[in-house]
Amino acid sequence: MNDEILLTKEGYDADVAELEELVSVKRPEIAERIKEAIAYGDISENSEYDSAKNEQAELEHRIEKLENRIRRAKIIDDEAISKDKVGLGLSVKLKNLDADEIMEFKIVGTAEADPLAGKISNESSVGAALIGRKKKDKVEVQAPDGVVHYEILDIFKKSKGKQ
Repeated sequence: MNDEILLTKEGYDADVAELEELVSVKRPEIAERIKEAIAYGDISENSEYDSAKNEQAELEHRIEKLENRIRRAKIIDDEAISKDKVGLGLSVKLKNLDADEIMEFKIVGTAEADPLAGKISNESSVGAALIGRKKKDKVEVQAPDGVVHYEILDIFKKSKGKQ
């Protein structure tokens, strides 16, 4: 499976930082816990050992997942992003015309999506409907509860602060 994983520079940097933390800090901490648990003697009924081994397995799974994502990452070039149309790496201010609500989302790749943090996937129903659209466009999105109507109020780049 050699599919590219679309990531913003911010998301890529966060993955690299997490990987470094897990490999250089967490992995040695867990190894030390396992070593201490072995020193207690019989590991067949040693809950500290079992707990540390389980934590080690979870950690190694997360490390493998991050390494794979970093290896397959295609970083969205912030400099090449045009604010004329909605695209990956851009933030969008929308008005829900049905509920008269204003909301803001950043369009990201699936791996980075976190709706609670205001990051929606370009493959989600809302994200896919917005891609390529312009400011003032009205968009219909098929949602589980029916069709929702949005108007694009603004398209902008947003990183450490709104630009």
